[in-house]
Amino acid sequence: MKNIGNEIVLRPRFAISLNSDLEPLMEIFDQTKQDQLLVKRLDEHIYIRFRKKDTTFWSPQLHLELTSFEKGISHIHGVFGPNPTLWTFFMFLHFGIGTLFVILGVFAYSNYSLGHDITLWMVVMSFLVLIWFALYAFGRLGKSKGRPQMKQLKDYLQELISDFDKR
Repeated sequence: MKNIGNEIVLRPRFAISLNSDLEPLMEIFDQTKQDQLLVKRLDEHIYIRFRKKDTTFWSPQLHLELTSFEKGISHIHGVFGPNPTLWTFFMFLHFGIGTLFVILGVFAYSNYSLGHDITLWMVVMSFLVLIWFALYAFGRLGKSKGRPQMKQLKDYLQELISDFDKR
């Protein structure tokens, strides 16, 4: 698994290939017991997150998808991310600001084509760009505050799969 901290993305992803069938791999996650982490498995999807008492606003969770297209070879695809509700709200804000930016751009172009002043439109659009950058900075701040817990999740996964041979 490569270093997850130096990427520009807000939800780091990784993939691990193991020399194992899916069944023993799923059993590892079914049998796991730990005080600090909560592990839920739904078919080939595994969610690892912190218990309520250890959860903060910035706490990440790990979503794993187990796949196997060849006998004896399994793949784990993982995504670190915030609480899904928080992530959905965050994306809603991004898309809302983007949509508003496009709409204001259409109005600005229409006014420009008609020979009207577009200063107000450009000021509002510039303000939206600043908000967009602020949202990105807010997301990066959240990722950096959640980094210690992200490392705990990564180490926990490494510990669980340490008995399997990596490809």
